[in-house]
Amino acid sequence: MSASEAERLELLLQVGRLLSSKLELSELLTSVLELASRVVDAETASLLLFDEKTRELYFDVALGLGEGAAKVRLKLGQGIAGAVAQSRAPEIINDARADPRWSSKADEESGFVTRSILAVPILLKGKLLGVVEAINKRGGVFDEGDREAFEAFASQAAVAIDNARLFASLRDEKFKLETVFSQMRDGAALTDAAGRVVLANDAARRLLGEDLADVGAALSALELTPALPEVLAGGEFTALRREPTLLAVRGRATKAPLPDGEGRLFVFRDETEDWRQEKMKRSFLSLISHKLKTPLASVLGFSDVLLADLDPKKSDPMTYKAIKTIREQGGKVADLVDKLLRYTTLESPDAAPRPEDVPLDEAVDQALKDLRDKLDERQAKVDFVPGGLRVRADRGMLVEVVKNLVENAVKFDPKPAPVVGVRARAEGGRATLSVADLGPGIPPEAQEAVFSRFHQVEKDFTGQREGMGLGLAYVKKVAELHGGKVVLRSKLGEGTTVSVSLPLAGGS
Repeated sequence: MSASEAERLELLLQVGRLLSSKLELSELLTSVLELASRVVDAETASLLLFDEKTRELYFDVALGLGEGAAKVRLKLGQGIAGAVAQSRAPEIINDARADPRWSSKADEESGFVTRSILAVPILLKGKLLGVVEAINKRGGVFDEGDREAFEAFASQAAVAIDNARLFASLRDEKFKLETVFSQMRDGAALTDAAGRVVLANDAARRLLGEDLADVGAALSALELTPALPEVLAGGEFTALRREPTLLAVRGRATKAPLPDGEGRLFVFRDETEDWRQEKMKRSFLSLISHKLKTPLASVLGFSDVLLADLDPKKSDPMTYKAIKTIREQGGKVADLVDKLLRYTTLESPDAAPRPEDVPLDEAVDQALKDLRDKLDERQAKVDFVPGGLRVRADRGMLVEVVKNLVENAVKFDPKPAPVVGVRARAEGGRATLSVADLGPGIPPEAQEAVFSRFHQVEKDFTGQREGMGLGLAYVKKVAELHGGKVVLRSKLGEGTTVSVSLPLAGGS
């Protein structure tokens, strides 16, 4: 090995170490050009990067070639650099002005005089990244030794450019993620496989503590529902702190794949005010309901006494009608209060069904018996086919469910003598009770909302009668307490069917 070859090899080793130490792309590209001219002893160098979208080469850095070079864009095959990019093979042009592909425009704008060019494609695993050019060999012409050294240099530059781009991409993604996290009003925290916080926004630290290091531990310090292992498996959770100040947090945990294992992403929000308002609402409704019970009992009781003492044929018609109206309307108010009390009781934190084996046919018969006066008033017919099924349920709740479904079906059917169908079937270890009407149906946009408390479909659409909008909310709550669900199917002009699934009793 000659002294010049040894010097060149040492220079390439230095170049490799220097390029591998730079991750900022702009700084790296400047270093590539400065080193390129040194490797082959050229006056200057230029670097054109390949734009995959436009399929063009553009000058990212061109030392000493003037500002005009930055505006130049070359298509594949255009000019010397474009030809090298297209063929992916190096070229030595020691008389640039004699080459028909060479353009004097860059020289005219910069005042630089180009005599010779050594152009090499920058390739990484067969992928074109750009073209690097050494311009004007000092004291001679470019030879094969220069070409080999420049190709080795281009290979090192390709790896360095790819690493710098990857670093820039990761940095941009991290910036975007941090920006999204910081701007979120909800709390968000990403943890690694060991549960340690990798990233958390200000909202998360404000809710769970500025020194938040373990989200699982922070949630477990509160009244967490469900338990932590179930939360970590993925799903919704609620965390409550009662003292010294109230804090209610509701959120969801999802699995998040990370390079070193499977982490967790927690997204949650402060629902303290909603929780407080909900508690106050339940307390208020329960209080009002109980307060109304006493005066209503007096109104109903004395109305019954007065009616018993009056003879409809001999009494003053207006007096008899007034007392009868008081009794009827008082009964309706009492019914509404009873429904409100049952629902508020159902919503209390310690509400729990008392399941027993209940013949479903008996529960339906009891519900229809309780509704007899209302059904007769509307001349309604209930088509019930006994199925002989037994369910595991709270008898009282089950009867109320049937009453609510049948009453709703009759109430919202404006036709005279409405017909309601009640059916029960067993499937998949569960019993499904369905109540169908032939009313106007429910619009698609309202079908989910009807299960909300105090919600009723607009009066001008259904011609609705009296009610509080608690019937289906009660049904849904009872079904959930029994591990079941409610399904509503409705078509405008054809009626509505509401189905409730309940667990079958053993042996059914």
